[in-house]
Amino acid sequence: MSNPLDTQVGGNHYKRMAIQPIEFIMANGLGFCAGNVIKYVCRAPSKGNVEDLRKARHYLDFMIAEAMKRDQAAEQEADRA
Repeated sequence: MSNPLDTQVGGNHYKRMAIQPIEFIMANGLGFCAGNVIKYVCRAPSKGNVEDLRKARHYLDFMIAEAMKRDQAAEQEADRA
């Protein structure tokens, strides 16, 4: 069976890295948004630069919004206790 890391569709910007973002993402069990932040930050210098950094920020905004909802829910739960 071939290693999927040996094949990249749409360029070679990930294969040139010492550790491909997908390896890091999977090894650390990161979710969709965090994984995309890693992916876009890693590829920014060799592919989209500012556009990719904006994409990373967009996914960070999703993560911040979710964290704020969780914090707010925890505060409300604590107030009820």
